[in-house]
Amino acid sequence: MFSFEKFGFSERVKGSHHIFTKKTVEEIINIQPIGSKAKAYQVKQVRNLILKYKLGADDE
Repeated sequence: MFSFEKFGFSERVKGSHHIFTKKTVEEIINIQPIGSKAKAYQVKQVRNLILKYKLGADDE
């Protein structure tokens, strides 16, 4: 399971929305809560951000 906190993102919850931000990432990530399946477009958005900002284990 991917953990945004592991990569330095801050999380805030507004209703059922889990919103992740990071100072070095311009985009805001909005994901389904734990236990729910992410929508296909959300998976694509996260994948694109990982590639764009070269996020990886060395970001810890």
